[in-house]
Amino acid sequence: MVNQKSIYNLTGKSKVVSNKKMSFVEKLYLPAILNGMLITASHLFKKKTTIRYPEVKRNYSDIYRGKHVLKRDDEGRERCTACGLCALSCPAEAITMVAAERKRDEEHLYREEKYAITYEINMLRCIFCGFCEEACPKEAIYLTQRDTPADYDRESFIYGKDKLVEPLDKAKRIDVSKRIPKDE
Repeated sequence: MVNQKSIYNLTGKSKVVSNKKMSFVEKLYLPAILNGMLITASHLFKKKTTIRYPEVKRNYSDIYRGKHVLKRDDEGRERCTACGLCALSCPAEAITMVAAERKRDEEHLYREEKYAITYEINMLRCIFCGFCEEACPKEAIYLTQRDTPADYDRESFIYGKDKLVEPLDKAKRIDVSKRIPKDE
């Protein structure tokens, strides 16, 4: 058996327990029940915080960080040069890429001699901090205002270039001008 005095000496704390006799009303627990009912009734008249998601969309701030996108330049070429700075700056280690050399017939697809043949972001690991966006010297990766869709399959959360690269159609391009800091 452990001696009570030795426990007090180890922690330096003592616990005082009172065995106060309860009154008849307290034994019925009526005050506690009535107090709980009043709290419940007060919540009936408060404004609801639930948002009916598909029908009602939430308003996000201008600096909200959502789904990633790999941007293209004005000529439709990928901006990413596979430098790996985004992967190095990612604290969650969610970004992986494999670099390759551009061939002569691929000049219309990639800006530089080196490009990312594989670019993947594990969205289950991503913490949407925006460090990848800040580290990119070519302004190739951006976090948009779009929500990342939910799914039941883990493999669908590993976004490759098929989901990340901006479409060629200029009408579907993503506007990131709200998030780009203006030089003053």
